Amino acid sequence: MAELIRDVDARVYPVGRLDRDSEGLLLFTNDGDFANAMMHPSHHVQKTYRVSVRPKVTEEQITVLTSALMIDGRKTVPADVRVVSNEEDKSILEFTISEGRNRQIRRLCEEAGLETLRLKRLSIGQLTLGKLRPGEFRALTNEEVALLKRQSGNF
Repeated sequence: MAELIRDVDARVYPVGRLDRDSEGLLLFTNDGDFANAMMHPSHHVQKTYRVSVRPKVTEEQITVLTSALMIDGRKTVPADVRVVSNEEDKSILEFTISEGRNRQIRRLCEEAGLETLRLKRLSIGQLTLGKLRPGEFRALTNEEVALLKRQSGNF
């Protein structure tokens, strides 16, 4: 992650994280209060992920995926899960979560008996990854920052 921001002339903080086996949208900021507001579970900033799993998902597994999960002694807020596509031996799912607890989606998939093949964060709040490729970045517009601040409910 450090290599992505080595040429930035300000001290920046990541807004959340992605584990080493995940990819997608990351936010960085030089505003610690903003970072905390975006990450704190009480603000319910939604994050959406595209997840490829194997085998093909069943209705029973969807029920497990949309159930609360115990992580570190606390129940998670249930995820919203939508089937994007089904193939013979795998499914592509879209998860929307509002907490982002430690490996929450991977743990849900494991609980449902699914192997996570790929996990990609598509959006944080209403901010989407768009067409940025791995390693690319761009500055947010003032309007995007204002929108994210409103969505975090702390500004």
